[in-house]
Amino acid sequence: MIAAEGNRLRHVANGQIRTETTMPLPRRLHNLYAALGEVIRAERPDGAAAEQVLGNSNAQSTLKLGQARGVVLLAAANAGLVIGEYHPSVVKKAVVGTGGAEKVQIQAMVGHLLPGVKLAGPDAADALAVAITHAHHLASAQAMGRRQLEARA
Repeated sequence: MIAAEGNRLRHVANGQIRTETTMPLPRRLHNLYAALGEVIRAERPDGAAAEQVLGNSNAQSTLKLGQARGVVLLAAANAGLVIGEYHPSVVKKAVVGTGGAEKVQIQAMVGHLLPGVKLAGPDAADALAVAITHAHHLASAQAMGRRQLEARA
């Protein structure tokens, strides 16, 4: 989670929601939904963002990731949040400057853009990169809207 004030970004929090791998998938998805709902109620974000899922060689892993992503989108939508969805190459380009960036480059740039951030795990940098991308896209859209209003005046 980040805060965007103008073009300045500030780290608010990052973490992981873990579920017990021995539980049946429906129970794990429910626990994910409930935990994310608690985070949304506690932090009261203005919006949410998610990375689009790309298929990989393990169809079962891709399917489970897609199901978890669906639960995340549902929790955000139920809270009335505006949700941005971004292709991984768009996130990499927004944060690093190239759509083919490696994970270590993303981690380095997240650390640069959010000084002092302590990452909760290997996927935290990716999640924060998606949040940064969303903040940039929202700021650009707002600036374009202001310019269109000024042009009409």
